[in-house]
Amino acid sequence: MFRQASRFLMNRSSAATMRWRRPFSTEPPVETAVDSKFFDAWKQTIPNIDPPKTPSAFMKPRPPTPSTIPSKLTVNLALPYNSLVSAKEVDMIIVPATTGQMGVLPGHVATIAELKPGVLSVHDGNEVTKYFLSSGFAFIHANSVADIIAVEATPLDQIDPTLVQKGLAEFTQKLSSASSDEEKAEAQIGVDVHSALNAALTA
Repeated sequence: MFRQASRFLMNRSSAATMRWRRPFSTEPPVETAVDSKFFDAWKQTIPNIDPPKTPSAFMKPRPPTPSTIPSKLTVNLALPYNSLVSAKEVDMIIVPATTGQMGVLPGHVATIAELKPGVLSVHDGNEVTKYFLSSGFAFIHANSVADIIAVEATPLDQIDPTLVQKGLAEFTQKLSSASSDEEKAEAQIGVDVHSALNAALTA
């Protein structure tokens, strides 16, 4: 009996998922999505209370994918508490993906890349601006818009090499003297970040 009940619930859950599933597409939405099915179900269930806003209500619509490749790449670099680059048109960026350095030009295929500690290079003509990123994700859209979301980021020229060397020595010492797995993990993260900082400053 319990087997049949669990199978019944799984079948209902699968059917509900199929009804509510949205079509997958790498194309950014041209217009803001409206969760009409959710709103209709809410009004039928609780007609005297306005339905809550869903995440799609706060999303700005993306421009349509151009028929030809644009000459510039639009870049956004955002942190949880700040925006370092907003809608800047550039020639190319190079991001520190976990799979290696990844160059992005206008017309790049839609991609999501996890970022490791390293340097984000923003190329605009002969000008190259570099930012050190601790970690994050890069979202490359089909309409030549690149959204870089980082936990921490700072212009490379604002980093003090002396403090980097000091931090690397301290975390290396902590790693060698760590006794627990938690201490080793924390020290290893510090070593990785400071090593990447040191490599970026000495490159």
